[in-house]
Amino acid sequence: MKQTSNKNPKSFFTRIISNLAVQIVVAIVAGILLGHFYPVWGVKMEVIGAGFVNIIKVFIAPIIFLTITLGIISVGDLKKVGRVAIKSLLYFEIVTSFALATGIGVALLLKPGKIDMNGLTTQDASKYTTQSDETFSWIQFLESNLTLQVLMFAILCGVVISYSRYRAKAVVVLGKVSAVVYQLLRYAMYLAPLGAFGGMAFAVGKFGLQSLLPLGKLLACVYLTMFFFVFVVLGTILRYFKLNIWKFLKDIKEELLIVLGASSSEAALPSLMDKLEKMGCSKSVIGLVVPTGYSFNLDGTSIYLSMAVLFIAQLYNVPLSFTEILAILGILMLTSKGAAGVTGSGFIVLASTLTTIHKIPVEGLAFLLGIDKFMSEARAITNIIGNGVATLVIAKSENEFLPEVEILESGTT
Repeated sequence: MKQTSNKNPKSFFTRIISNLAVQIVVAIVAGILLGHFYPVWGVKMEVIGAGFVNIIKVFIAPIIFLTITLGIISVGDLKKVGRVAIKSLLYFEIVTSFALATGIGVALLLKPGKIDMNGLTTQDASKYTTQSDETFSWIQFLESNLTLQVLMFAILCGVVISYSRYRAKAVVVLGKVSAVVYQLLRYAMYLAPLGAFGGMAFAVGKFGLQSLLPLGKLLACVYLTMFFFVFVVLGTILRYFKLNIWKFLKDIKEELLIVLGASSSEAALPSLMDKLEKMGCSKSVIGLVVPTGYSFNLDGTSIYLSMAVLFIAQLYNVPLSFTEILAILGILMLTSKGAAGVTGSGFIVLASTLTTIHKIPVEGLAFLLGIDKFMSEARAITNIIGNGVATLVIAKSENEFLPEVEILESGTT
């Protein structure tokens, strides 16, 4: 008697349908179609997209607190914790500076601003230019950044508990609480397709695909630069540590699709931390690198900011000397650190940078507002990939990447 094949078409179809990544892709396509053909209804879907992001944001603070505190008290070596923190900040500064330089280099090479500005539509950018008059304050930055507040509080708790006699009990209790929180997060992630659908339907419905055409050259340059940075720059960094960028992206594909649909890297932050732990990174490294990276390691945002400044200069035919370009790079190295935690902060940073330079018209921001929503996906995706790569690199360099779960190792299964 002939043995029947185990390949059941029905079960294969069921697996495909039940795959979260497939569901999100279908939801994104559906959102684009709804927003394009029925824009009024597409705009109304904003509440669904924003609702999902708000649900996920509920998990950010407890997961950061639990991961950092548990990581510190489990390690017990506070010198190592301090070393990881310093190494992370140094890595962030080097890589984001390179991202800024990459954005400037591509903008100088491809000249996305060399287009006829008469056919471009403008939107009101006054609210961003008004806020740019205020000088950047680290106190205000910390006050508006919940992630950093939780990070510092968790470090403090971790240090205090490490020196207390309840350290062993705390590890057990926090471990159980962490397991419950992550389980609830997995349930919440079932809503990801709805969030992606709502976010994409709103973006297309409000701004329209036709808005991409006039500034299509800039949009193409931004996406091309992000692609280059991820696969060449970050890929090379991972290769140095014997890791594979393609394997890494495959492992976080659900998170990338969530970011694509929701246009927010925060929507995937808790899930990314969970994935990185499964990849083999220790809790202490994940807890310190990822939350800090979301404030100081914004590779995608850095690329966009530098390209946007050069775009506006080219749009108005403002010649820039090599010295002025270096000045722009230096200014952005400082102002880009304030581009996290506040809605519209990217435009505020752009406005403050242009105001500082004086030479480039700040009203050029009005041309970018119409397509910014469509560029935010590229920024957010590059940001989350950059933070994932940073965590892997720091974990590897600190021998906090467990060999038995090194699933990203090139050539291993």
